[in-house]
Amino acid sequence: MAETTAANERRPRSDKQRNRTHILQTAERYFAEHGITGSLDAIAKRAGIGPGTLYRHFPNRESLLAALLQARNDELVSQREAIRQEPDTTAALARWLDALSQWATAFDGLPEPLRAAFSEDTSPLALTCQGFITTTDEFLHAAQRDGGARPDVRGRDLFLAVLAMSWVRGAAVADESSPTALSNLMRTGWATT
Repeated sequence: MAETTAANERRPRSDKQRNRTHILQTAERYFAEHGITGSLDAIAKRAGIGPGTLYRHFPNRESLLAALLQARNDELVSQREAIRQEPDTTAALARWLDALSQWATAFDGLPEPLRAAFSEDTSPLALTCQGFITTTDEFLHAAQRDGGARPDVRGRDLFLAVLAMSWVRGAAVADESSPTALSNLMRTGWATT
């Protein structure tokens, strides 16, 4: 009898998983409408739960964002694998930076907590960012080895530049040509030709 009770305690309760899924779906819609600075209490209210339930699942905004980004992370990792097949290392780096830029614009205001995650070792977003910096370094080093990227450029700086470009896309003064113009401008900063 005690073994059965212990086994049941280890399995997540189905209502707990349903609540988590419902919170994520609600937060996804809410952040898409209001940006990531929207109220977590408003998300709880919209989900029809109390704020305590939301905070038990996601103790802070960063943990909620990390969970929401997980599906996008998986998609970006899949794109990374396809980009690795690109024989032109300079083109591969450009494609990776474009994919990373799309990922960073998932929600209005997302670049700021990603940038802040660099200085907060405890942020659940920090590990995600570090992984993508490592991948950026991988593509950059290949392009540098083949002469397609300047030797003084760092992957960390390219990641931060992508975040900055993603932030600008949401700026009031940006227009439909801004993303392409900024991408081209950034490329002239890292490319050798």
